[in-house]
Amino acid sequence: MMVLRKEMFTDAEIIRNLANDQESSATIRQLYRENFDLLSRYVQNNSGSEQDAEDIFQEVMVAFIQLLKAGRFRGESSIRTFLFSLNKNIWLNELKRRGRASKREEKYEKNMNREVQTADIAMELQQTRSELLNTLEALGENCKKILLLFYYENKSMKEMVGELPYENEQVVRNKKSKCLKKLAELVKGNPLLYDQLKNFVHE
Repeated sequence: MMVLRKEMFTDAEIIRNLANDQESSATIRQLYRENFDLLSRYVQNNSGSEQDAEDIFQEVMVAFIQLLKAGRFRGESSIRTFLFSLNKNIWLNELKRRGRASKREEKYEKNMNREVQTADIAMELQQTRSELLNTLEALGENCKKILLLFYYENKSMKEMVGELPYENEQVVRNKKSKCLKKLAELVKGNPLLYDQLKNFVHE
């Protein structure tokens, strides 16, 4: 009857096996049995999931084997202690990476929201201006021309006298004031238009 060897390697045997690709599968199975629960608890107790713990353990194994083959593990601590330290460092680095990614996503989302809001406001203002221009039609041709010259073309009173059938600047100023009051009365029933009218125009 053949007696199967029990998979119980010493730390020295583990180092030798993994560094020289000997009995690697059996050695890794032993490392898993002896260390996975401890390493997994650390990850899951520090904002990680069960899947995170499994993924990090795989990274720990790969890193450990690479360090052994590079001769960078000299056995100054137990393998269990060394694996725990690797597990901790790899997981903390992963949390930092996720934190940076989360901040980038949050910043991107805020920027996108800001751009959408800006676009919405711009469209709203454009629509409001269009509605104001349409409302001007109800004031009559003279009032429409006075308000457009003053508020949209930024003409001075002196310049407006030359384009309107009025005697002087004072007459134009009085007429503008009356037209503006008529416009305010027309848009009072629309709170948005009324508010925007106060923002767009000035006496």
